[in-house]
Formats: sequence, structure tokens, C-alpha cells
Amino acid sequence: MITIAELRARHNKMSQQKLADEIGVSVDSVRRWEKDIHTISAENIVKVCRYFNVSADDLLGTNKNFSA
Repeated sequence: MITIAELRARHNKMSQQKLADEIGVSVDSVRRWEKDIHTISAENIVKVCRYFNVSADDLLGTNKNFSA
């Protein structure tokens, strides 16, 4: 799993405000996501993943390999 804070740090120590502006959300939303990633909506997961070019699995820490 990679955190949003880590992604921001990898992008020239991007501020929470800059990310919020880039993806069209409030800075408070970014702060909440960094405290608890499970509060993020599917729509915003897509925005963050597209912006940073990562998968939802990477962001959420889910395993891509499912066993039936």
C-alpha cells in the first residue's frame, strides 16, 4: 500500500492544498483521506489514481490475486 502523503512527497513534496486544487476537491477531503483512506469515494479514488498514475490496488492496499 502506498499512502496519499507518500505520493505527494514523491511529487516534489506537493502540498495537500495543491493536490486538492489539481483534482477538484477540498483540502479537508485530502486531510481526511490521509487519516483514513477508507473515507474516500470511488470517484475520488479514480481521480487520485489517475493523477499519480497508480492503481487503486496500490492506493488501497488490496491484493490483486483472488482465490476462489
